[in-house]
Amino acid sequence: MNRTYLRYEVLRTLRNRRFFFLALGFPIVLYFLIALPNRNESDLAKTGLSAPLYFMVGLAAFGAMNAMLSSGARIAGERAVGWNRQLRITPLPVRAYFRAKVATAYMMAGLSLAALYLSGVALGVSLSGSEWLRMTLLILVGLLPFAALGIVLGHLLTPDSIGPAIGGLTALFAILGGTWFPITSGVMKSIGEALPSYWLVQASHVALGGKGWTAAGWAVVAAWTVGGVLVARWAYRRDTQRV
Repeated sequence: MNRTYLRYEVLRTLRNRRFFFLALGFPIVLYFLIALPNRNESDLAKTGLSAPLYFMVGLAAFGAMNAMLSSGARIAGERAVGWNRQLRITPLPVRAYFRAKVATAYMMAGLSLAALYLSGVALGVSLSGSEWLRMTLLILVGLLPFAALGIVLGHLLTPDSIGPAIGGLTALFAILGGTWFPITSGVMKSIGEALPSYWLVQASHVALGGKGWTAAGWAVVAAWTVGGVLVARWAYRRDTQRV
């Protein structure tokens, strides 16, 4: 039953063309719109970094985060048609339900990363194998809080409201996390360092010569993950009590 449900989730997600365009197509189109005109820029804003590399790294964090949160839209749609209620009368364990949702969210995030990496290589991005691997592994860990947050949103919001909520939340996390521009000091830096999106961006900056996460970074990601899991459980139980 567990494997059958996971297989169903994967196939259903892959067949959703509209979701594919929004989760995968948008970051790629945005990347080429920004990076392609500047593909020959090898010292962007005197950073010593090429434009294709800089924007690939920034959009890697943004695209993966958006893909993870978008899992909430699928959950909200299922709730609206009563699919979740049907699942509750089956032998499917709650843990298997959550594992399938997280697995499909990671699948979409992985596809988003792979597509952006290939797009970057097409524009001349070149990194060592260890840099690709370290950046990717750290990003995957940094996505854990967003997997939980996507489940929370899916169980609390309706299909009509979840689209704007995910879009607004992704934009807010991206700005405060330093996705589009570096945040080096002031109140915004203090706020950013308390958010998982900041450390997700720092994970992607490994490819730019960054050192990864400090102990504070690991603590923030862990705290948001644990808190997100607890709230996700509460949201699911609250949903099961609906008549």
